[in-house]
Amino acid sequence: MFKKTLSMICCVIFLQGCSQEQEVKKEMTNMETALLTATEKQETNTVISLLKKGADVNIQDDMKNNPFLYAGAEGYFDILKLTIDAGADPSLTNRYGGTALIPASEHGYIDVIKELLTRTTIDVNHVNNLGWTALMEAIVLSNGNETQQQVIRLLIEHGADVNIPDNDGVTPLEHARVHNFEEIEKILLATNK
Repeated sequence: MFKKTLSMICCVIFLQGCSQEQEVKKEMTNMETALLTATEKQETNTVISLLKKGADVNIQDDMKNNPFLYAGAEGYFDILKLTIDAGADPSLTNRYGGTALIPASEHGYIDVIKELLTRTTIDVNHVNNLGWTALMEAIVLSNGNETQQQVIRLLIEHGADVNIPDNDGVTPLEHARVHNFEEIEKILLATNK
């Protein structure tokens, strides 16, 4: 009788422990979801609060988004800095296989680009699923304006290889010529000397 009672008590304690572990996992999942939602809504104070509670900035959702990638892609500079301070992994990629630097370069988010290049170990020459680097995306998906010229100079200053072609073998210089981006063409040619 004593053995049965002791066994039952042990089972109850074990099951309660499992239940608590499941609750902690559920709470952490909810925290990561809340962190991404707060990032998407640019609720910086909520992001700060969730990070202080231990939310993991590197957890990606089903779309492969996380606060670091989203903040970089959308130009949310303050939140990006918070995620870097919280240990964001700069090698994580989005659903297109791109790092945070690639969409930031496309959109011309100069402050975000500088932050990524100076405060993380992000690979300036990372190639996404389309065969594009940050430099390539800054040319192909832009209008070639002064901001994009600044982006291209910044990427080159930090080691961007101007000769990496896309999946079709087209180089950044060739894309600049096709788009009639004369200033960008000059920047690329000056780098190749």
